[in-house]
Formats: sequence, C-alpha cells, structure tokens
Amino acid sequence: MNPQNPIHNQIANDIKKYPVVVFMKGTKEAPLCGFSHTVVEIFKMLGAPIHSVDVLSDPTVRDGIKSYTNWPTIPQVFVKGEFIGGCDITRDLFESGELEKKVKSALSPQNS
Repeated sequence: MNPQNPIHNQIANDIKKYPVVVFMKGTKEAPLCGFSHTVVEIFKMLGAPIHSVDVLSDPTVRDGIKSYTNWPTIPQVFVKGEFIGGCDITRDLFESGELEKKVKSALSPQNS
C-alpha cells in the first residue's frame, strides 16, 4: 500500500469500514464473472453480509486494488481487514471451515 495514493487510501477506508469486502467484477446482486459469482455464493452460504466494490465501473479502482495487494486477479476478498485472496483461496478456506471462523469473528459484536 502506498499512503500517498488516493485510490489506496479509498481501498484502505473500505476495508476498515466493512467486516467483509469483495473487490469484484459486477456487484453482489449481479456478479459479472464466474469467479466473482462463486465468491458471492460462498458468503451467501455463510449468511455473511458483504460490501462489494465493482472494479469494472472504475479502472483506477481495478488497477488500484491490484497494486494495493500485489495480487493480479479479481475478485479480491478481505475479512476484518485481512486480505484473504481470490476465488480459489476463498473456496479452499470455505471448504476447510476456516473462512466461517474468520467471518464469525469479523461479524461478532465485540469486533464492531
């Protein structure tokens, strides 16, 4: 993260503000790629509310999230400020039960 980069600051603010943030193609209501759709469905199965950021609507955000995390692909998932990864890692963590633990911790009242 570069604190002098306004997009990085915007991303950091979103990540701090919301317990679960997904930078994705499309929105949580209308994902525009299969990987983004898979991530949204995983969080639906967990009953976890997510804040989605559509990287297609703003190229500076699309490029900014990639440089913020040094991760080349979309979607990008954050839980309680922690960068989780993309679709494959999110799916693996879901299947192992680790994602549910992270999400429960992020959504618990004492972490608000």
